[in-house]
Amino acid sequence: MHVLTILDHPNPASFSAAVAQQFMDGAKAAGHSVELADLHAEGFDPRWSMADIAADGSSTTLADVTKEQARIARADAICLVFPLYWWGMPSMTKGWVDRVWTWGWAYDQLDDPEQSLQRSRSGVLLIPAGARSDEMENAGYLAALETAWIKGTFGYFGFAPRRLEVLYGSTGSSKRRQLLLAKSYQVGLTLAPPQRTE
Repeated sequence: MHVLTILDHPNPASFSAAVAQQFMDGAKAAGHSVELADLHAEGFDPRWSMADIAADGSSTTLADVTKEQARIARADAICLVFPLYWWGMPSMTKGWVDRVWTWGWAYDQLDDPEQSLQRSRSGVLLIPAGARSDEMENAGYLAALETAWIKGTFGYFGFAPRRLEVLYGSTGSSKRRQLLLAKSYQVGLTLAPPQRTE
């Protein structure tokens, strides 16, 4: 498979960047080709604008959006890596979703409101989070993320299977962080192929 990793963190020495690298190392060890889209390093503009609205659903696509859609077209699997930020996506990831996965290209909600226009791809979210698993589960945050992302957004992307891995305690001890990096490697190593949907 060809595996695209989307990284959202402004610091190239961040734990999120290390997670992305370990995931890609695992995918390469499994025999997959890998590609990294480092949104900050590449200067992706996350701002949804009037130009995006004008292009939405038309035959005209903005150059930076076309570049990202071409990367997606090459991919059999996509991994998004970003830190949990205010219980959601940081602005760069949210803007990438808003601008790249456009009406008429990713979905149209006409024939089937829940059907993606994209072919099936394996989808993984690797999300470093400072919180503990019991804190997130007891407060209902994990269930909320699974509803919004796994049952919602990434279904329109055509992700099948979809996997959410929250890397709890990522601001913890060095030992804890090493365990999370090892887990990220294993996720890449054991990445499931796309499930064909009808």
